[in-house]
Amino acid sequence: MSGIKKLAGQTIYYGLSSIAARFINYLLTPYLTVVLTKQDYGKMGAVYSMIPLFNIVFTYGMETAYFRFIHKKNKTEDINNTITISLLCSTLLLFVLAWFNQLALAEIASLKEFPQLIQLSIIIIALDALSTIPFARLRNEGRPLLFAFIKIAGIIINIIITIFYLSYCRQHSGTFINLVYSPGENPVTYILIANVLQSAFTLLLLSKWLLPKKWKFDFALWKEMMIYALPMLVAGLGGMVNETFDRLMLGWWLPSSYDFDEQRGIYNACYKLSILITLFIQAFRMGAEPFFFKQAQGENPQKVYARVMKFFVIIISFMFLVVSLYIPVWKYFIASKHWAGLAVVPVLLLANMFLGIYYNLSIWYKVSHKTMAGAAITLIGTAITIVINFFFIPYFSYMACAWATFTCYASMMVVSFIWGQKVYRIPYAWKKLVAYMVIAVMIFFINKGLEMLYANRWVNTAEATLLLTIYALFIFRIERKEFQKLPFIGRYIR
Repeated sequence: MSGIKKLAGQTIYYGLSSIAARFINYLLTPYLTVVLTKQDYGKMGAVYSMIPLFNIVFTYGMETAYFRFIHKKNKTEDINNTITISLLCSTLLLFVLAWFNQLALAEIASLKEFPQLIQLSIIIIALDALSTIPFARLRNEGRPLLFAFIKIAGIIINIIITIFYLSYCRQHSGTFINLVYSPGENPVTYILIANVLQSAFTLLLLSKWLLPKKWKFDFALWKEMMIYALPMLVAGLGGMVNETFDRLMLGWWLPSSYDFDEQRGIYNACYKLSILITLFIQAFRMGAEPFFFKQAQGENPQKVYARVMKFFVIIISFMFLVVSLYIPVWKYFIASKHWAGLAVVPVLLLANMFLGIYYNLSIWYKVSHKTMAGAAITLIGTAITIVINFFFIPYFSYMACAWATFTCYASMMVVSFIWGQKVYRIPYAWKKLVAYMVIAVMIFFINKGLEMLYANRWVNTAEATLLLTIYALFIFRIERKEFQKLPFIGRYIR
């Protein structure tokens, strides 16, 4: 149980700081959906669909390689120096390449009339790439408070500057205001300027870890890390296509009768309502990646991985219900002009559940050094995403995107499980876990049926609360012995 306790601690320390940072950032969502038109919110969605994809290219799997090699080899300084020099050089090269191809990138994002959005995005991507290894070093060195401070401070600066531009500068004029704000500029430009300043501030705080202690490059070590990392680059690219490219595909394949900026604005806003599961998955990954590699060096790590999966599925199934049963409440998180897309939320919640399970399952190819398998699985998901969106976006708009995401992640989860059990068997209680998820989905449909019978907000909220309580008590009764072993709450359970 000490392994589970350690993971829980890492998830709390690093995960909660990431959750806090992203949640603070998500607090901008209600504000932005009000102050931006649906079209501008769609443009913002397109930009922030491209940034994560290029973050993957700029870091090319080196973060995962860092955790893999830092625990595998007794060459801490050599690894730190080599990987830092590699990212410094590659970031400069890729920045120059992207800058001279910004018109092509604007065309891909359907933003050719707004080249400044692409220019600012390239700067953000480069700054974020440089901060990747410094953040990884903080996690590896066990410095959660500093990690949390830097993450949260950057987000707060972003929010303050964004509100300053979009609210204060819009309502005031003067010499200083005219220097930093132009009323005719697209408002998304100022959101990206705030992001640039956030990324620059974050990098400044990480400057101690930005440069290598010695400019010593171990080519043999770098080659070994690249062999491990490049399949992770392919997997990361495919994963990001699966996660964010649907906003761009709407611009490519929607018929001209649609306003594609409006459609992807609605979809992007409703996507935000799946944040609870997304935030937890991100928190889990922050703690789990270094934890899983450390566990791989111990005895019987498979048993630990199986127990982690059980608790993970229980938590995300409960979170699925927390969001899906209370959509009539959660919808006020976004402006009413975006409510037309609320039907995608339960589908995206399930999709993100599958993605979270896939992240758990992916440990088999990471610890067994078979990262090409991860690339292959992700490419299968990418093909599914592209095919479904290509054929169905013209008819179903963003609903096709949601179901493509659902099908993609479900397929990746199943393929990874079957393949992984043949190569690196982990004793998952998969029948029980599938049952927990199926029961959660059944409760959702029961609640939808009750909402149709009694269309009253307060009655529906009471029904949702009762169903959620029943599910929680059911899980507790089945897993009582497991909960008794937990380090945090076991002492209170008899």
